[in-house]
Amino acid sequence: MKQLFDDVSFKCSKLVTKNYSTSFSMAVYMLSPSIRDAIYSIYGFVRFADEIVDSFHGFDKEGLINEFETEYYKAFNRNISLNPILNSFQRTVKQNNISDDLIQAFLKSMKLDLVKSDYQSKSEYEEYIYGSADVVGLMCLKVFVQGNNAQYDLLKDEAMRLGSAFQKVNFLRDLKDDNLLLNRNYFPGVDLNSFDEQAKKAIITEIEEDFRVAYQGIVKLPMEAKFGVYTAFVYYKKLLKKLENTPCHEIGNTRIRVSNYTKAGLLAQSFVSYKLKLV
Repeated sequence: MKQLFDDVSFKCSKLVTKNYSTSFSMAVYMLSPSIRDAIYSIYGFVRFADEIVDSFHGFDKEGLINEFETEYYKAFNRNISLNPILNSFQRTVKQNNISDDLIQAFLKSMKLDLVKSDYQSKSEYEEYIYGSADVVGLMCLKVFVQGNNAQYDLLKDEAMRLGSAFQKVNFLRDLKDDNLLLNRNYFPGVDLNSFDEQAKKAIITEIEEDFRVAYQGIVKLPMEAKFGVYTAFVYYKKLLKKLENTPCHEIGNTRIRVSNYTKAGLLAQSFVSYKLKLV
């Protein structure tokens, strides 16, 4: 039965989400059950592409990412793939009218990680973030609004700003691995070998402005999506605050995390705010 295979495919995407990101998995669980599977499938697709370019050292990364793209389009055209991640994603793309330009922009940024290690201008930096993060926010927004194009257009800018904020927090948190292991520097005009508090403060100020704008969109989201997105927002805000309070030399030498105990507390606080309609 094809339906059984599709169900298994979405469960595989859920498994990928749970194993790669407990934080994102927790946020997705706070979404309405009617939209969870679609978000799991988006995460599975973008996570596998990201893993290819970031983690598969010693393998033909270029060949793998090109093959991943080719197999996705085969899945899209055939309405099926024996790769369960691609099978669930192509269904989500079709069911939610996710435009191909978003997928192409994402894959373009992933491929840049194979050939580009230093972003020297703001335009390069913003183009990479658009493809690697903003469009993922837009894919999720397509699911959240369930075909309401007017609502999508209303919330589009804020969804992109939330994607930007999340990505920039990740850049700051992953400074050590990006610099020392992958030899990448996404922040234009910042010398990671002499990273100081002034540079850190400028980055944090930029992220805080992204969060400020993004919050204006979160409060307008459909009820099915609002609590889950707000949960992710609160978690990343906490992570940013922890990065702000961490000396810059420590950020460059270790990966800053939020403990599971703290995450549980943030979830409880988010739930109270949501129930009291403070969001």
